[in-house]
Amino acid sequence: MKAILTTIGKDQVGIIAGVSHFLAEKEINILDVSQTIMDGYFTMMMMVEIKNEDADFTVLSEELEKLGTKLGVEIKIRCEEIYHAMHQL
Repeated sequence: MKAILTTIGKDQVGIIAGVSHFLAEKEINILDVSQTIMDGYFTMMMMVEIKNEDADFTVLSEELEKLGTKLGVEIKIRCEEIYHAMHQL
């Protein structure tokens, strides 16, 4: 399953490392990434692939939310299918 992961918050050292390390531990592959800093705020979007079909998306989302709190940013993950559905309307 593919998903879109967004990370937004005040720029600081370690955000990319923290998110990437988490994803590597969960064996989630980063397919594409875009990041920038706008007026001191870090923004990153990732297309990721979750190969474990049994992965609990709700638990993953909660774990990323906790990671975001630890890193001082907001991290959200959404299934790619949601974006496809939004553009079908």
